[in-house]
Amino acid sequence: MSRPITAGMLGAIQASQLLPAIFVQATMASGTVYLWSGLGSIVWNGQTWQGVGSLLNISTVEEKAEVRATGISITLSGIDSTLLTDVLGEFQLCGPVTVFLGAFSAPGTLIANPITVWSGLLDQPTIDVSADTASISINCESRLIEMNVAVDRRYTDQEQQLDHPGDVGFSFVNSIQDQPIYWGRTPTVNI
Repeated sequence: MSRPITAGMLGAIQASQLLPAIFVQATMASGTVYLWSGLGSIVWNGQTWQGVGSLLNISTVEEKAEVRATGISITLSGIDSTLLTDVLGEFQLCGPVTVFLGAFSAPGTLIANPITVWSGLLDQPTIDVSADTASISINCESRLIEMNVAVDRRYTDQEQQLDHPGDVGFSFVNSIQDQPIYWGRTPTVNI
């Protein structure tokens, strides 16, 4: 999939030295969380992104030539095990998540408009607890996964009213189900 890219980002990617930054925006129970792969806070896109450094790990983002749902895994390690219940309480299944790739022209100077490299929904987390710290790995699914879900809609008047209130097109469906329809000549004997 082609993505719009600014001249500054294109120049940074083509340069001999790349200073990348990965941004993760995820919706949790109490609101949206903004994390980035560096240290300290950075302001971008009207938000303050909290740096988690090497504690943030993102699996390889894949794109295929065919239309197929490919997921990623986001891991946050080094969490104090006593705060694990607080972190799990914040988790919201199927919350939207977006991953951006940005670059710096110089340390501390973010090039405008990082590109979206992946977006989807939060899926089930996996927890790994050691003596002092814990890590949470969250599988994220592409929105294309919804293509595999069957649509549970029927051709009934009730379903039609959900989309088009007042439409009477389907109100006659039940009455015509057992109605005999003759093609050609009407039979002389009642069937």
